[in-house]
Amino acid sequence: MTQQAALDDTAALARGGRTNFFGFFLRLAARIPFLFIAGRAEAYGAAALGRFASALVVIELTAMVCTLGEKRGLAQRLSESDANPANVVADGAFVALLASCTMALIFWLFPAPLFPGGHYTQADRLIVIAIPPLALTEIWLAGLAYRYNVGATVRARAIVEPWTLSIMALAMTFIAPESGLSLAYIASIFAAALTAFVPFLKAYGLPVGWRPTPNTMGRLTVRSLPLAAADAIEWGTRRVDILILGFFASPVAVGVYYVAQQVASLPQKLKTSFEPILGPVITRNLKEKNYTAIAKQVCQAGFWITAAQAGIALALGIPGEGVMGLVGPAFVGGTGALAFLLAAEVVAATAVVSEAALIYVAKMQNLLVSVTTISLQVVLTVGGILLVDRLELDQLYRAAAAAAALMLSLAVASVIKSVLLARILGQPINNWRWALVWAAAPASLVGWAATRYLPEWAELSLGIPAILGIYCWVIWTKGFGHEDRVLFRKSRAK
Repeated sequence: MTQQAALDDTAALARGGRTNFFGFFLRLAARIPFLFIAGRAEAYGAAALGRFASALVVIELTAMVCTLGEKRGLAQRLSESDANPANVVADGAFVALLASCTMALIFWLFPAPLFPGGHYTQADRLIVIAIPPLALTEIWLAGLAYRYNVGATVRARAIVEPWTLSIMALAMTFIAPESGLSLAYIASIFAAALTAFVPFLKAYGLPVGWRPTPNTMGRLTVRSLPLAAADAIEWGTRRVDILILGFFASPVAVGVYYVAQQVASLPQKLKTSFEPILGPVITRNLKEKNYTAIAKQVCQAGFWITAAQAGIALALGIPGEGVMGLVGPAFVGGTGALAFLLAAEVVAATAVVSEAALIYVAKMQNLLVSVTTISLQVVLTVGGILLVDRLELDQLYRAAAAAAALMLSLAVASVIKSVLLARILGQPINNWRWALVWAAAPASLVGWAATRYLPEWAELSLGIPAILGIYCWVIWTKGFGHEDRVLFRKSRAK
């Protein structure tokens, strides 16, 4: 690879990350109204949020499985195939549509897994119709990302979906309050699907001379199973805690944990800023057997993600009581869970970027590590909940135990996956820099002063920007080199 090609890869990563980083702030602006409405509106509350969260886990996990790994595997299929790109995407979309429609029908007939407590309305059962558009949207956005169109993901996931959810949740408090959250979610998923499909159709057009054949569909399914399983497990590590809490804790505790998870998932979205672009960059370098370039890009993106997530974790975690209190007084008890969940996203960054390469160079080893990770998380979560029961602590400590289990299991996964990738590539994989500590120390001091000496309104309105400001200044001056600063330059890959 030439030096210019390497610079082009870095610029492509930076451009995609920059676009989706902006999407992070749009998500933040859109997510807060929904949490405020769901937490404070008379029609909803913590218990309703808990029941909604339990159903959401099953719906989104099912949709993820039904994509058969196309969210990340599509890049490799497009780079290897000489067929019409629209036909290549159509193969995966057709299998996903069949699988998702089948699962939607099964859950309609047998809704018990969606609602562990047995409390649901007939309108709530309609949430299953969100499975097919949710699966197809992932494939359409993956196809657009392969052509470096990350803006479509921002529009669909950061603007249309969350704002539709917030607006419809508010409207449903007057129309159908008992099933308002489920109906609002359905509307948001279909709106996001339409937002993704229109640019996809413009970019790829309709398939030409394409028709589904059992042999093609069968080969695609078999080839995609390891990646589909890895995707489902990676996603499941962020949701199995809610599933377990649904069986071991009250709906109120689940609802409080869900709010903490929604706040913590905001920095988690930053990893998706680079995932769509990392895939094409890695697959092209794999064809050239340029393992040094792959390691360099993985470490580069890994540091960017870690740096951004650490800053946001400090800004949201230090004034955590005030952040959770925005949703409602009943949610302040979830501050401990929020702190663990934010820390989990920081330690998970190395695993995320390592897996971006492992899914292409070591599918089965990556799958084995992922299975081990989620198994460890389940054991730690159940063990933590039982310990809380034994100590006779409040229900909300169960939520904190689940969050701590996630943090520990993701830390283990980061170590194992980075070591595995380093051995395969013959290059070190490490996104740690001491500048992270230098930036976190003064930011933490500023945050501590804000929570100690300022009223709550000022703690949030002034303290959070101050924490982010001092962190960003130090990380920029002490941690970012020339290549890191490409992230903030509007250069174009040649």
